[in-house]
Amino acid sequence: MRVVIAEDSVLLRDGLTRLLIDRGMEVVGAVGDGEALLALVDRLSSTAGESRGGESRGGESHGGVPDVVVADVRMPPTHTDEGVRACIELRARHPEVGTLVLSQYVEERYASELLASSTRGVGYLLKDRVAEVREFTDAVSRVAAGGTALDPEVVAQLLGRSRRRDTLDALTPREREVLGLMAEGRSNTAVARQLVVSDGAVEKHVSNIFLKLGLTQSPEDHRRVLAVLRYLNS
Repeated sequence: MRVVIAEDSVLLRDGLTRLLIDRGMEVVGAVGDGEALLALVDRLSSTAGESRGGESRGGESHGGVPDVVVADVRMPPTHTDEGVRACIELRARHPEVGTLVLSQYVEERYASELLASSTRGVGYLLKDRVAEVREFTDAVSRVAAGGTALDPEVVAQLLGRSRRRDTLDALTPREREVLGLMAEGRSNTAVARQLVVSDGAVEKHVSNIFLKLGLTQSPEDHRRVLAVLRYLNS
């Protein structure tokens, strides 16, 4: 797995690099601001036809576009939203690259903007979650594979931004709990493990959720993603 890190704190950047390398991932570049991130991914993408393993003057190896970018929300020059803006632009330029954003605390507007176009290959975690190494590296892997990784606190605040009730009222408390875990990017098996129930029970809850939200099976639509979007926008 090829990873690019964008973090202005040298200490944290080096720490993330070492952590991911120790977990068997290949860190192909590490930068300190949003513009450098975009330039690096563009450059790596342009080398897609070159052999892997070489070293460039910038310290990144060649071999094509990375699988995932791990970026801080706030980076130079203003330390406001440069990181998340760069990730949004990156998703437009290179939709095949997963983007996992790290933030010191939940910033609803940035999380919403990041999720606005698609929930494929996207994540938003609090930096405290990095200390939980296995959970963090699992999130990196999930986003790289095209999945979703949302911090539970991010999900909670996105849900709390509006008290408007809609078709979600039809869901039972357990079904809402299952849908909340789905919104964190968890698979049915992971949901079952979290709730200490069988995989079959979770599959039944998911089917009921689709039915109650009026999400019929269609080759053009991904019902799981649509259900999560309905949940986050409720």
